[in-house]
Amino acid sequence: MFQKVHLRLTLLCAGITIIILLIMSSGWLYVSEKSLRDNSFISFQNDMNTLVSNLEQQTVISGSWLKNMEGNGKYLIWLLDSGVPFLHNRQNQTSQALYEEACAFLDGRPELSGTSGYNSAAHTELLFHSSATDKDYYACAASLTRGQGNLQMLVLAPLSSLEAQIGRQRLLFLCLDLAGTGALLLFSWFFTKRLLQPLEENQRQQARFVASASHELRTPLSVMLSCIAASRRGEPEERLHFLEAAENEGKRMSRLIHDMLLLSKADTQTWSIRLEPVEADTLLLDTYETFLPLAEERRIRLSVSLPEEELPPCLCDSERIRQVLGILLDNALCYTPAGGRVCLNLSFTQQTFAFSVADNGPGISEEDKKHIFERFYRADASRRDREHFGLGLCIASEIIKAHRGRLTVSGAPGGGSVFTFYLS
Repeated sequence: MFQKVHLRLTLLCAGITIIILLIMSSGWLYVSEKSLRDNSFISFQNDMNTLVSNLEQQTVISGSWLKNMEGNGKYLIWLLDSGVPFLHNRQNQTSQALYEEACAFLDGRPELSGTSGYNSAAHTELLFHSSATDKDYYACAASLTRGQGNLQMLVLAPLSSLEAQIGRQRLLFLCLDLAGTGALLLFSWFFTKRLLQPLEENQRQQARFVASASHELRTPLSVMLSCIAASRRGEPEERLHFLEAAENEGKRMSRLIHDMLLLSKADTQTWSIRLEPVEADTLLLDTYETFLPLAEERRIRLSVSLPEEELPPCLCDSERIRQVLGILLDNALCYTPAGGRVCLNLSFTQQTFAFSVADNGPGISEEDKKHIFERFYRADASRRDREHFGLGLCIASEIIKAHRGRLTVSGAPGGGSVFTFYLS
């Protein structure tokens, strides 16, 4: 499923960005080409102004001068003196068809039909397309009057160099667009993969949660069904024993369901946290007094350490923090051997309260510390008792997260574990 979603998200993300890239590059290419054409035409007009000025100053127009003005094929120049072509043009028969087509295109323009005045000159420039050569040209039609004579000039500038430059620019933009498309596809592939990783991990966690929950629920349910079936066949004095066993398993199942509902509320962010000022030292002492009988019963020395200075109120949900302390203390008392010790500690530094529960039990390995707050995770066989489902630390972590605090685990000096949570 995630592979199809990954592919579709990649195509969607890359498709949108590629369309934007193509639109922007097309717009930039259009502006760039228009600028090139405009600059080229302005350059042609400036050259024609210079050419007409030079022509006005020439008393004798030679073939070598015309060849020099043509600039090795940059321009094609035709001159007519009172309607008679120059010898330079009569010698070039290959361009005669182009000249006639250009004259027909420019027929009737005042620049070719003559100008008024004793000494005057007029010229115009425009774009001309030849069907004979199937090429575009810049065309300049000029007419100069000298006394009684009239000199007409037609200049064509092939646009092959401009078209070649535009072609190279289009090819460059095409290569850049293809490279950008490939880069965007590659980026979108890794970006959407990274985007989907938390969802995939969440699905895997949900699958593990459902599998673990099913396993944990199936065990007490099987015991209850067995006890009910046995009580039907057993003697009256045995039925009470079977019913008590079924009741204990029902209570165990109820605790598991209660823990799962708490985590479900955390997942859906419907966990209500009522923050109010609380005396942190009083909260810790109450928890200590609550668990002291259980510690004495298990022959574990339970102690509490509080700061000597007066503490400001701690803004928290007292019932939820009691629940966290209860989870941490219950774990410590269950996994600390008889004769061991468990210590509750409270400190206040830099406007942060630090609550810690330390024991000298078997401790937790570095590898297990990475997973200790995962649901249904239990490190080793010594921690797989029927009273713990592997949800307590996960619930404690969610409560602390809801308080915008953090819960950590570390090793205690001389062995054991230290669980510490921080509240601001």
